[in-house]
Amino acid sequence: MSSFVKGTVFLTFVIFLSKLFGFIYRMQFMRVAGEEAVGIYMTAYPAFIFFVSLLSIGIPIAVAKIIAELHAKRRDNQLKAVMKTASRWSIVSILIFTPLLLLFIPYLSGTLLHNEATRLTLYIGLGAVPIVVFSGLIRGYLQGIAVISATAWSQLLEQVIRIALITLLLPYLITADNPSLTAAYAMAITAFGEVFSFIYLFIEYQIKKKKTKKSEATKAYPAMPLLRIAVPSAGSRLFGTFTWFLEPIVFLKALTVSGLTAVGATTLYGIISGVHVPLLLFPSFIPNALAIVLIPAVSDAVARSNVQLLNERIGISLRLSSLVGCYAATYFFIHGDELAIQLFHLEENRGFMKILAPIFYFYYIQSPLQSILQAIDEARPAMMNSIYGGLGKLFIMFVLASQPFIQEYGAIIAIGFGVLVTSFLHMATLRGHKMIAAGFRFFAIPYGIFIVTCLIQSYLIPKSSFNFWTNSALTLVILTLLLILTNQIKWSDFKVLRTIVSRRL
Repeated sequence: MSSFVKGTVFLTFVIFLSKLFGFIYRMQFMRVAGEEAVGIYMTAYPAFIFFVSLLSIGIPIAVAKIIAELHAKRRDNQLKAVMKTASRWSIVSILIFTPLLLLFIPYLSGTLLHNEATRLTLYIGLGAVPIVVFSGLIRGYLQGIAVISATAWSQLLEQVIRIALITLLLPYLITADNPSLTAAYAMAITAFGEVFSFIYLFIEYQIKKKKTKKSEATKAYPAMPLLRIAVPSAGSRLFGTFTWFLEPIVFLKALTVSGLTAVGATTLYGIISGVHVPLLLFPSFIPNALAIVLIPAVSDAVARSNVQLLNERIGISLRLSSLVGCYAATYFFIHGDELAIQLFHLEENRGFMKILAPIFYFYYIQSPLQSILQAIDEARPAMMNSIYGGLGKLFIMFVLASQPFIQEYGAIIAIGFGVLVTSFLHMATLRGHKMIAAGFRFFAIPYGIFIVTCLIQSYLIPKSSFNFWTNSALTLVILTLLLILTNQIKWSDFKVLRTIVSRRL
């Protein structure tokens, strides 16, 4: 259990830094560029991620798996051949899909996204995709030989470069009357960050390759073993990114049907996807770290048929994730909208957080649940649950957001609906497994405490008596006391944490 907890602590720290830097970047971007430019950038960004998934065709995942297997069998003389084969297929993919996407972008920006202002940003994003593809190959290689730190540092370096450029360079490039050009500059800054990340990864790759024992040359690695892993992985990833790619299309179409202008709809999408959702996702670095560690930890317990250890690991991860959800939902429900204004300098309080926060409680248990399902050979139901949630979100988004009386609030409800569907389907699938005792009880008490804390802060304590930060601290103190009194936070948790920290020091 100690290695499980230590691994979680290390990954939590790394993911926390990455999310923190990404959050700072978004905050600076909104402050410097303004709501409309951020809206254009965020509308184009899902398409950029979809382009990356399409051109990489799952090869980085296949590289990581094959390199790990060869490295474990001490067949390091074949690693170079794997990288050559992977690089060739990546080049073929880039040469085939890039011209097609170049021809598709005018239709995407003008017809699907209803905003020609996104076109230049999309072109620049497509130009950065080959860099991201080859960075992915090197990351797969380094992960395969168990050099995780290099990939983590490359992501942090990329974020630091982007923060520096958005803060020091973008203010001198922007023009107030041309938000489309500002968004294009921001995408170019994203491309620069990817270039620096690639350079760092390439240097690490060359260093690790030189340390590998030289041996006689081997014949070219066959493409079929690589593609047998890559193609199914690409299909799963493509579906996920494709639903995200469709999100701004459905959002903008629905709001224009309801009567909003394309510019107004684009701005609203930028505020929701660039401010409110990232704020809600920020605390998820703890569940995300748990999700990464859970797959090998749960797989090990299942392989040994150790039901007690299996349920112990699942219980700890779900309890911690539920506590994170309790803190996040409570704070964002009470203070989230004001926090967004304070950090991002938004022009008005739209009240989106009060709708999303109670629902996003269940998002924080979603990634651990998915990892548990994958580890107990329930990967297909987990994938189908995510598909149902994604499709349900898009359907509800169009139906509600296209109504003039609800508009963007319908889109907010749809985002929450997708989270609820996926999370509850994951829980139902897990509950049906014969080896696992976890049910729905692990979140019932924390969710009740979330409601009680909101009632205390809303009706019993006058907010006017304190400033924003003092009131925020008071909310966290009340919540913590209630969690301790109900034995949701246990003193043994602090003892385990102290032991880990003392060993690290």
